[in-house]
Amino acid sequence: MKNIATQHHSTTAIVLRLVEFSETSLVVTLLTRDLGRISALAKGARRLKGPFEGSLDLLSVCRITLIAKSSDTLDLLTESKLRRRFRGGERSLTRTYAGYYVAETLRWWLDDAERHEELFDLTLATLGLIDGEGPVAETLLAYDCQCLRLLGHAPATRGCTACGVKLDSPDAPAETFKNGRPRRKPKVAFSLDGGGIVCETCRPRQSSLVLISAATLECLDGLLQAPEHDADEDTRIASMEGPIERESVFPLRSLLPRVSETSYPELRGLISRYMQTLLGRSLRMQAFLPGAIRGR
Repeated sequence: MKNIATQHHSTTAIVLRLVEFSETSLVVTLLTRDLGRISALAKGARRLKGPFEGSLDLLSVCRITLIAKSSDTLDLLTESKLRRRFRGGERSLTRTYAGYYVAETLRWWLDDAERHEELFDLTLATLGLIDGEGPVAETLLAYDCQCLRLLGHAPATRGCTACGVKLDSPDAPAETFKNGRPRRKPKVAFSLDGGGIVCETCRPRQSSLVLISAATLECLDGLLQAPEHDADEDTRIASMEGPIERESVFPLRSLLPRVSETSYPELRGLISRYMQTLLGRSLRMQAFLPGAIRGR
């Protein structure tokens, strides 16, 4: 049973999914900042004229009004005004797939009515980069890592996930040979089931191990940190008009330089497999993720 009393709500929402309900109606899955993920019935949404004015497209940002039900019946969407349409598909198929991927991850990460304001802001920032000039591969990888952090699934990157012993810092300098040449750091074991790196002692007792390079671990550690807000960017966004801009102050762009071109393929594969382990399933759109970073 939902804990929301029957009442009217007006909020900003991102359209995550549209399912035909009847000849004239849709069941819409939305991500909102203050109500979390919700599913609602949009009566008459398939008509050419109606209260939704063609605003209910996948990944559109809308200002909605709905009646929240206190029972197990669907909430009722009564009005929707388009604020921003996702146009990545007009630019490239890669950006279309990227948007679909974001929508799919949110449908599986969250339960209905699970409120998470910062995740909503992250999603708006991610879609803004994908829909604009942002690099798709780096943006999606940073988005995935920040989702893991915000939802409490961030893997251990600085200490053994089994015994807790601290390992060398990911950004520690490499040892050198006598001739002064740097010694290549050994591979690090990452346990998909355990949720992070494991030490040499615990490695034999762990399952689902993946060996990754020290450079990949360093990149992962950086992407899992909370990004710092840029004061100038905050001031610029705060001066804008409209609720969408004021709510979307998530400095995702600041993380993109941390994505190494050489480490990306290994890290992308690791994060995808780790997410599959957490969710207990593969995501359809993972097969369409960029396999490499295009030249910067």
